[in-house]
Amino acid sequence: MRFYQNKKEIYFTQVREDLIEQMPNNPNATVLEIGCGGGDTLVAIKERKLAKEVFGVELFNIENSNQRNPAIDRMFIGNIENISPDYPENYFDIILCGDVLEHLVDPWKVIERITPFLKEGGLIIVSCPNIREIFNLGKILISGRFKYQDSGIMDKTHLRFFGKKDLADMLTTKQLRPVKVSPNYFITPRRKKFKFIHAGLLDDFFAAQNIVVAKKI
Repeated sequence: MRFYQNKKEIYFTQVREDLIEQMPNNPNATVLEIGCGGGDTLVAIKERKLAKEVFGVELFNIENSNQRNPAIDRMFIGNIENISPDYPENYFDIILCGDVLEHLVDPWKVIERITPFLKEGGLIIVSCPNIREIFNLGKILISGRFKYQDSGIMDKTHLRFFGKKDLADMLTTKQLRPVKVSPNYFITPRRKKFKFIHAGLLDDFFAAQNIVVAKKI
């Protein structure tokens, strides 16, 4: 837990526009965000009328944040690996997991546990760091060290590491099918400007994150 105390405020408070962009236009949607931080993304969703109800799960109480904003219909504080929100099955239209699964001991089990809360045809939208990112691989190859840092792909709080295919595999289950797998340039927007050079062929190496949208079938 002590590593989280060193995080900058933006780590918990930024609006995840990359996740919001993946959401269908449904003002009557119910949205659950796992690892919602200070709740800024949920508040933005509600204020933009992109959902009727928004709910969050976060590991910590974050002072001076939006966790207690009245726009959020309910906030759970606790470890998603140990708690289960007391909602009926088939309740949510969308479940957001923005850069949270890599922090879990068993993210596969968590996906299995939260899937029943999703309506048939509902979406799980997941973003995770890309272990295959070229600068990360270069540091390992050149230095010979799997060096952990306070933030980024090699964040000290990361317990699991995923490439794009790993992420898609995790969201391919008896009840889930990926409908979109794409690079995510949310934290490295300048790199996206160079896509015209490689026509997306090098996204697996230049994108610092990947996004997978999976539908419940």
